[in-house]
Amino acid sequence: MSRVAKAPIEIPAGVEVLINSSTMAVKGKLGQMEMEIHPSVVISNAENVLTFNVAKTDKKEEKKAWAQAGTARANTANLIKGVVEGWEKKLTLIGVGYRAKATGKALDLTLGFSHPVQYNLPEGVTAETPSQTEIVVKGMDKQKVGQVAAEIRAYRPPEPYKGKGVRYTDEYVVRKEAKKK
Repeated sequence: MSRVAKAPIEIPAGVEVLINSSTMAVKGKLGQMEMEIHPSVVISNAENVLTFNVAKTDKKEEKKAWAQAGTARANTANLIKGVVEGWEKKLTLIGVGYRAKATGKALDLTLGFSHPVQYNLPEGVTAETPSQTEIVVKGMDKQKVGQVAAEIRAYRPPEPYKGKGVRYTDEYVVRKEAKKK
């Protein structure tokens, strides 16, 4: 049995949850998001508390069903947090001349290449640049925010000798010792 699936989720005020047979829609102040529900998972809403259980299956499939219930519970909690307060990832640029500038639905990056890099942001994700070396990626969908941050980081991942590159603000880069004579 999944420990995660056993924990109920209390629906905060101002959030609407609609459960159909195969989908669930969550509506909050930031917008609306949908999620597909696995056939072996049963979600019930009683007095603004969501509980997760498994559909009646044979003993062989029960372990997989509980794993799906735990996943559904975690994804539902992420949806609710997304429509209430949103998700954000912070990136830091470290290196001489490394700069970032948010312009509408694009992010202009100068990362030491012979050309500037322009990253077009997908629908539902925004980027802010509080300073030239900081990027804050925001959005409702946790997966999209993480994917955009990872794609921006992939242009120039931090290298282990000087630590230059694009890194998450809370990331620790293991530094290597320089070559000895």
